[in-house]
Amino acid sequence: MSEKVILLVEDNPSDIGLARRALEKKRIANQLVVAEDGQEALDYLFGTGQHAGRDVRQCPAVVLLDLKLPRVDGLTVLQRIRADARTQLVPVVVLTTSKEDEDLIKGYRLGCNSYIRKPIDFNQFAEAVGQLGLYWLVLNEAPPVKL
Repeated sequence: MSEKVILLVEDNPSDIGLARRALEKKRIANQLVVAEDGQEALDYLFGTGQHAGRDVRQCPAVVLLDLKLPRVDGLTVLQRIRADARTQLVPVVVLTTSKEDEDLIKGYRLGCNSYIRKPIDFNQFAEAVGQLGLYWLVLNEAPPVKL
């Protein structure tokens, strides 16, 4: 069995760096794959574009998904993840600065597993990312992958 991968879909370089440091601080050594826009995330998940040829049977253990993304927004990425049999069971945690209740409702309607508003405070953000990593990679029991 290969290492569990975390797919971070985030366009803010500061938040990417903070997420990396938070996972390191919690001693989560899993590979962190970063997609800086929604299209790159879809390419990674489905083995297209710059990720053509990637073994798509290797799904991430969890997707940490921002909503406000260039090219393809996070809600569309979530919708595409849930619409495909290969990825529909992958845990998706929306991690966003959006304060819109409409985004929260849409996120759950589209099948996110959790919705977390990013704390403005960097220490709180780092702690939240670290706790997410521990929960989804260590405590959560994922369904078996059938392809």
